[in-house]
Amino acid sequence: MGVVSEEAIDEFLELIDQVEEPLKKTFESVHQGYRREHLSRFLKARDWNVSKAHTMLVECLRWRVNNEIDSILSKPIVPSELYRGVRDSQLIGMSGYTREGLPVFAIGVGLSTFDKASVHYYVQSHIQINEYRDRVLLPSMSKKNGRPITTCVKVLDMTGLKLSALSQIKLVTIISTIDDLNYPEKTNTYYVVNAPYIFSACWKVVKPLLQERTRKKVHVLSGCGRDELLKIMDITSLPHFCRRGSSGSSHHTEGVDCFSFDHPFHQQLYNYVKHHYETQGHAEPAKQGSFHVGFPEPEAEIAKTIESELHKFENCNGLCQPAYDRKGCP
Repeated sequence: MGVVSEEAIDEFLELIDQVEEPLKKTFESVHQGYRREHLSRFLKARDWNVSKAHTMLVECLRWRVNNEIDSILSKPIVPSELYRGVRDSQLIGMSGYTREGLPVFAIGVGLSTFDKASVHYYVQSHIQINEYRDRVLLPSMSKKNGRPITTCVKVLDMTGLKLSALSQIKLVTIISTIDDLNYPEKTNTYYVVNAPYIFSACWKVVKPLLQERTRKKVHVLSGCGRDELLKIMDITSLPHFCRRGSSGSSHHTEGVDCFSFDHPFHQQLYNYVKHHYETQGHAEPAKQGSFHVGFPEPEAEIAKTIESELHKFENCNGLCQPAYDRKGCP
C-alpha cells in the first residue's frame, strides 16, 4: 500500500473516530480488529476520495444501526422447512478455501428461482451469509494464517440461465445493491462458469457499464472452469458443478452439493444462528417471520439493459448452449 493510500486511511480514521457512539459500536462489530483494512475497502469503492468514502461508510453504519444488522445472526429463519426452501431456491454455498485462505463461495445464478419465500427472507438469508463470512469465517482464517484475510472469491454457475431469469432481476439487483453499498470490495475475483450464449450476449452490453475495477475482477472461464480453478484451489474446495461435465448445478448428480441445506457450511451457519438466538435468553422457540431489512431502490440502468437483451432472445433457440466451450468439461 503506497504512502498516499496510508495517508488517506489515517485521515479516514480521524473522521470515523468522531462519529456518534451507536455508529462506533457497529463499526467495531464489522471491522473485527482490522480497521485499516476495512477502511481501505470503502476508499477503494470511492476511488480513494476520503470525503466520499466517509459518507459511504457513515451511511452504511446508519443502515446497520437502523436495521439492527448486528443482531441478524441471532434471527433464525424458521421453521427449518422454510429455510430449506430458501436454500433450494437461492443457490449459494461455500465449497472451501483457496490456497491463500480465501473462502470460495459458489452461486447458482442460472438455476436460482427465488420462488419459495418472500423477498425479505431471501434478503435476510443473504445478509446472514455476509455477516457469518465477515464475523466468523474471515477472522478465523486470518488467525489461522497469521495475516488479515478480508475477502473471498465467488464462482458463478450460469447453467440453466434463460429468459425466465427476467422475473428475478429486481431481487438480484436489490441484493447486489446491498452488497455494493454495505459490503464493498469483499469479493476478490468473480469466476463465471458454464456460461450459455445468452450470458455472453448480456455480458457484452453490461460490461461497459461497470467500473473498470469491477470489470477486472470478472473472469469468464471455459466450460465448467475446472482446470483454471484448480490453479488457485484444491479439488476438495472445487464447487460441485465444476467437477463434472455440463451437469451444472443439478441437485441430482454425484458429489457434495454445497447449495444444499444439508451441506456442512449451511448446517454450521443455521446452528450458529439458532444457538445465538437461544443464548439471548428466549424462553420460547423462534417464531416464523422474516427479519425485515430496509434496502434502497436498485440501480435501474444495468437491470434495464439486461432486460432489453433478454427480450431480444425471446424467439431464439439453444440459449443454454455454453458460449465459451460448448463441450463443457471432460
